[in-house]
Amino acid sequence: MTDTSKDIVAEARSWIGTPYVHQASCKGAGCDCLGLVRGIWRALFGAEPERPPAYTADWSEPSRDEVLWRAAKRHLCEKPYAAAHVGDVILFRMADGAVAKHLGILTNVGANASFIHAYSGHGVVENALSDPWANRIVACFSFPERTN
Repeated sequence: MTDTSKDIVAEARSWIGTPYVHQASCKGAGCDCLGLVRGIWRALFGAEPERPPAYTADWSEPSRDEVLWRAAKRHLCEKPYAAAHVGDVILFRMADGAVAKHLGILTNVGANASFIHAYSGHGVVENALSDPWANRIVACFSFPERTN
Protein backbone atom coordinates (compact mmCIF):
# COMPACT_ATOMS: atom_id res chain seq x y z
CA MET A 1 0.00 0.00 0.00
CA THR A 2 1.37 3.43 -0.94
CA ASP A 3 1.67 6.29 1.51
CA THR A 4 -1.10 8.09 -0.36
CA SER A 5 -3.38 5.05 -0.04
CA LYS A 6 -2.63 4.84 3.69
CA ASP A 7 -3.37 8.55 4.07
CA ILE A 8 -6.67 8.23 2.17
CA VAL A 9 -7.83 5.34 4.36
CA ALA A 10 -6.70 7.07 7.55
CA GLU A 11 -8.55 10.24 6.56
CA ALA A 12 -11.68 8.27 5.59
CA ARG A 13 -11.60 6.43 8.93
CA SER A 14 -11.33 9.75 10.76
CA TRP A 15 -14.80 10.57 9.37
CA ILE A 16 -16.44 7.41 10.81
CA GLY A 17 -19.31 8.41 13.08
CA THR A 18 -20.02 11.63 11.19
CA PRO A 19 -23.82 11.83 10.81
CA TYR A 20 -25.41 11.60 7.38
CA VAL A 21 -26.45 15.05 6.19
CA HIS A 22 -27.48 15.47 2.56
CA GLN A 23 -25.09 17.79 0.63
CA ALA A 24 -22.87 18.43 3.68
CA SER A 25 -19.11 17.89 3.89
CA CYS A 26 -18.00 18.65 7.45
CA LYS A 27 -16.16 15.99 9.47
CA GLY A 28 -17.96 15.29 12.73
CA ALA A 29 -20.94 17.50 11.86
CA GLY A 30 -22.40 15.86 8.74
CA CYS A 31 -21.81 14.64 5.21
CA ASP A 32 -23.21 12.51 2.44
CA CYS A 33 -21.16 10.12 0.29
CA LEU A 34 -19.97 12.88 -2.03
CA GLY A 35 -19.21 15.11 0.96
CA LEU A 36 -16.97 12.38 2.37
CA VAL A 37 -14.94 12.18 -0.85
CA ARG A 38 -14.81 15.99 -1.02
CA GLY A 39 -13.55 16.13 2.58
CA ILE A 40 -10.82 13.59 1.86
CA TRP A 41 -9.80 15.61 -1.20
CA ARG A 42 -9.55 18.82 0.84
CA ALA A 43 -7.53 17.15 3.61
CA LEU A 44 -5.01 15.51 1.29
CA PHE A 45 -5.01 17.40 -2.01
CA GLY A 46 -6.06 20.97 -1.17
CA ALA A 47 -8.91 23.04 -2.53
CA GLU A 48 -11.70 21.16 -4.25
CA PRO A 49 -11.35 21.33 -8.03
CA GLU A 50 -15.07 21.91 -8.41
CA ARG A 51 -17.97 22.58 -6.06
CA PRO A 52 -21.03 20.51 -6.81
CA PRO A 53 -24.26 22.34 -7.52
CA ALA A 54 -27.22 21.86 -5.22
CA TYR A 55 -28.74 18.42 -5.74
CA THR A 56 -31.85 16.63 -4.56
CA ALA A 57 -32.16 13.04 -3.34
CA ASP A 58 -33.45 12.01 -6.78
CA TRP A 59 -30.92 14.06 -8.77
CA SER A 60 -30.08 12.81 -12.23
CA GLU A 61 -32.84 10.20 -12.17
CA PRO A 62 -35.45 12.07 -14.23
CA SER A 63 -32.90 13.00 -16.90
CA ARG A 64 -30.97 9.69 -16.67
CA ASP A 65 -27.81 11.82 -16.72
CA GLU A 66 -24.66 10.26 -15.16
CA VAL A 67 -23.63 13.53 -13.51
CA LEU A 68 -21.60 11.97 -10.68
CA TRP A 69 -19.77 9.57 -13.00
CA ARG A 70 -18.80 12.40 -15.35
CA ALA A 71 -17.59 14.55 -12.44
CA ALA A 72 -15.49 11.67 -11.12
CA LYS A 73 -13.92 11.25 -14.57
CA ARG A 74 -12.99 14.95 -14.59
CA HIS A 75 -11.03 14.83 -11.32
CA LEU A 76 -10.14 11.21 -10.55
CA CYS A 77 -8.36 8.51 -12.56
CA GLU A 78 -10.77 5.85 -13.84
CA LYS A 79 -9.53 2.27 -13.80
CA PRO A 80 -11.01 -1.22 -14.02
CA TYR A 81 -12.41 -2.49 -10.75
CA ALA A 82 -10.25 -5.61 -11.21
CA ALA A 83 -7.25 -3.30 -10.68
CA ALA A 84 -8.69 -1.64 -7.55
CA HIS A 85 -6.42 -0.83 -4.62
CA VAL A 86 -6.97 0.29 -1.06
CA GLY A 87 -7.81 4.01 -1.08
CA ASP A 88 -9.64 3.92 -4.40
CA VAL A 89 -13.07 5.44 -4.89
CA ILE A 90 -15.84 3.08 -5.95
CA LEU A 91 -19.03 4.23 -7.65
CA PHE A 92 -22.29 2.34 -7.16
CA ARG A 93 -25.55 2.07 -9.05
CA MET A 94 -28.06 1.53 -6.23
CA ALA A 95 -30.75 -0.09 -8.40
CA ASP A 96 -30.80 -1.77 -11.79
CA GLY A 97 -31.33 0.83 -14.49
CA ALA A 98 -30.77 3.75 -12.10
CA VAL A 99 -28.02 6.33 -12.47
CA ALA A 100 -24.84 5.79 -10.46
CA LYS A 101 -24.95 8.04 -7.41
CA HIS A 102 -23.25 6.48 -4.41
CA LEU A 103 -19.52 6.59 -3.56
CA GLY A 104 -17.25 4.78 -1.15
CA ILE A 105 -13.55 4.43 -0.32
CA LEU A 106 -11.97 0.96 -0.46
CA THR A 107 -10.27 0.09 2.83
CA ASN A 108 -9.47 -3.57 2.13
CA VAL A 109 -9.43 -5.64 -1.06
CA GLY A 110 -9.65 -9.35 -1.67
CA ALA A 111 -11.45 -11.86 0.54
CA ASN A 112 -11.95 -9.30 3.33
CA ALA A 113 -12.87 -6.36 1.10
CA SER A 114 -14.41 -3.40 2.90
CA PHE A 115 -15.23 0.23 2.24
CA ILE A 116 -16.14 3.44 4.02
CA HIS A 117 -19.14 5.47 2.90
CA ALA A 118 -21.76 7.88 4.18
CA TYR A 119 -25.10 6.16 4.08
CA SER A 120 -28.51 7.65 4.83
CA GLY A 121 -29.70 6.53 8.26
CA HIS A 122 -26.22 5.31 9.24
CA GLY A 123 -23.76 8.18 8.81
CA VAL A 124 -20.16 7.41 7.88
CA VAL A 125 -19.50 3.72 8.42
CA GLU A 126 -17.09 1.00 7.34
CA ASN A 127 -18.83 -2.03 5.87
CA ALA A 128 -17.81 -5.33 4.37
CA LEU A 129 -17.95 -5.16 0.59
CA SER A 130 -20.45 -8.01 0.54
CA ASP A 131 -21.89 -9.38 -2.70
CA PRO A 132 -24.97 -7.12 -2.59
CA TRP A 133 -22.66 -4.09 -2.46
CA ALA A 134 -20.01 -5.45 -4.83
CA ASN A 135 -22.63 -6.28 -7.45
CA ARG A 136 -23.63 -2.59 -7.54
CA ILE A 137 -20.15 -1.27 -8.41
CA VAL A 138 -20.06 0.33 -11.85
CA ALA A 139 -16.76 2.22 -11.77
CA CYS A 140 -13.53 2.58 -9.86
CA PHE A 141 -11.22 5.57 -9.59
CA SER A 142 -7.95 6.44 -7.93
CA PHE A 143 -7.17 9.86 -6.55
CA PRO A 144 -4.57 11.78 -8.58
CA GLU A 145 -0.93 11.57 -7.53
CA ARG A 146 0.00 14.10 -4.87
CA THR A 147 2.61 16.61 -5.91
CA ASN A 148 3.81 17.60 -2.43
